[in-house]
Amino acid sequence: MPPSGPDPAAPAADAPHLPVLWEETVAMVDPQPGQTVIDGTFGAGGHARLVAQRLGPEGTLVVVDRDPVALAIAARFATEVPCRVRIVAAPFAEAFEALAAEGFRADGAYFDLGMSSMQIDQAERGFAYTRDAPLDMRMGMGDPGAATDDDVPQISAAEIVATWDVPDLTRALRDYGEERYALKIAKAIVREREKAPIDTTGRLVDVVTGAIPTPARHVGGHPAKRTFQALRIVVNDELGQVDRALPAAWDLLGVGGRLAVISFHSLEDRRVKRFVSSLLRGCVCPPDLPVCVCGQEPQAEVLGKGGVVPAPEEQQQNPRSRSARLRGARRIAVPA
Repeated sequence: MPPSGPDPAAPAADAPHLPVLWEETVAMVDPQPGQTVIDGTFGAGGHARLVAQRLGPEGTLVVVDRDPVALAIAARFATEVPCRVRIVAAPFAEAFEALAAEGFRADGAYFDLGMSSMQIDQAERGFAYTRDAPLDMRMGMGDPGAATDDDVPQISAAEIVATWDVPDLTRALRDYGEERYALKIAKAIVREREKAPIDTTGRLVDVVTGAIPTPARHVGGHPAKRTFQALRIVVNDELGQVDRALPAAWDLLGVGGRLAVISFHSLEDRRVKRFVSSLLRGCVCPPDLPVCVCGQEPQAEVLGKGGVVPAPEEQQQNPRSRSARLRGARRIAVPA
């Protein structure tokens, strides 16, 4: 359990990065001195610094990120914390799969899904709809236009907007942005790109805003919010990463191992909830069988039943935390 008083490892009030649900996440992972824990989404290292303090000099923290800016922070971080640090430069699904392939084992793992505050605040990355910048959104690109580690360029949001047809754009906006006006926006994008390229965030915001009925522009937050979310998810294969990484992370944990995941929108949270629920499931035999023949037993017990949300004080201090939800599980058995 976290200490009742001020935590000496807690972020300072004026820190540039406030990790969401920091106290609740550390309590859920419950790192102990000498253990091995994996941070699947290092970002600016807010959660990692707190976990590292608890692992101590005999512990190991594996930090994972695809973002070159985050990796540069991780390199400095490794020289500042008391535990051993291993840095893995890769999207988190690939990282966990690679760790599994080498037979790596851990006592805990955690994810802080979605984009980091650091990425939003760097206007040139093209994630923010509130500041004009090149329309990029690639998490693996510290510098827009750079290539990934394997030298295969990652498609940008500008390329999607410039080349996808109306049905594909509509499907992406509807499925990944849950955008009510997906078809109107898709048609507007295709129409307006014939007049001039849509290659900046400001230009896309104007196109989206113009496609939405006037009354709808003033409810539900910024009118381009859902479009930007959808494009970001497509560009970075965010949901595919989650679907692959959760079981890969779970497979690295022995009995007693803990998994914690912070999500920021319903598309992520539904996947996390569904995965945790699958770990709790026992016998799946047809109900008319007199005895169990499947042999399936629950693998986990749930942590933070129903999901943990930020306290009102945190939501007030860090408005970006308002949509966050933390779910977790502790392994109680390993399949035979």
